[in-house]
Amino acid sequence: MSEPGRTAIDVHDVQLRLGHRQVLQGLHLKVAEGGRLGILGPAAGGKSVLLKLLVGLLQPDAGRVEIRGTDLSSGDEKVLMRVRRDIGMLFQNYALFDFMTVGENVAFPLARRGDVEADEIRDRVEARLRSVGLAGSAHKMPSELSGGMKKRVGIARATIARPALVLYDEPTAGLDPVTTQKMYDLLSADQEETGCTVLAVSSDVKALMGFASELALIHEGRIRYAGSSSEIADSSDALVRQFVSGSEDGPL
Repeated sequence: MSEPGRTAIDVHDVQLRLGHRQVLQGLHLKVAEGGRLGILGPAAGGKSVLLKLLVGLLQPDAGRVEIRGTDLSSGDEKVLMRVRRDIGMLFQNYALFDFMTVGENVAFPLARRGDVEADEIRDRVEARLRSVGLAGSAHKMPSELSGGMKKRVGIARATIARPALVLYDEPTAGLDPVTTQKMYDLLSADQEETGCTVLAVSSDVKALMGFASELALIHEGRIRYAGSSSEIADSSDALVRQFVSGSEDGPL
């Protein structure tokens, strides 16, 4: 799956304006193959916009976005489709199709490829649901599930094709502390099994620090910290220290 020494994500000097707001301002970010990076920062800082750039839903005004050596900045649809086959994504608000069963939702990434037999899809769906603790739930509709169960379905869908890169947008938002830890344990186990590269965006600072070995903090479209999760609390940047500690005193 991963190739040691290869760069999975390379965001170089990216600038992006949406409407009248400059969302990203010379953003630089690199993630090695097989790495596990957590993205955090204040609201409206550019975190979700970054994810959209990584899957080619947005194009930068300047700079370069490369996924596993392929430049997405051209916006070429054939290139984007090829790259997206190697990307799995968990959306913040589940984004499950409410007219599909759980099994059909999980099967969707494989079914749309058109080159996987129906029997294999069924077997892989059953295996993925079992791995996320939802064995026997393939026939249910999303409306029958709790928030935590929907997150698990989202994870199963994001990972069923065993992608080289998995993006998680707020994987534990709205979950209680116990369920949050179980969710991160699940993400860790899945990465250890496949060797994929993981990038997770979260507002839960403490939980993300426990999950990701490396962290990047984005504020007003720039990287304010990039480095070890164990060292972020001792950053020389007062804004970074305040955000991580949750203190009311500071530049934020």
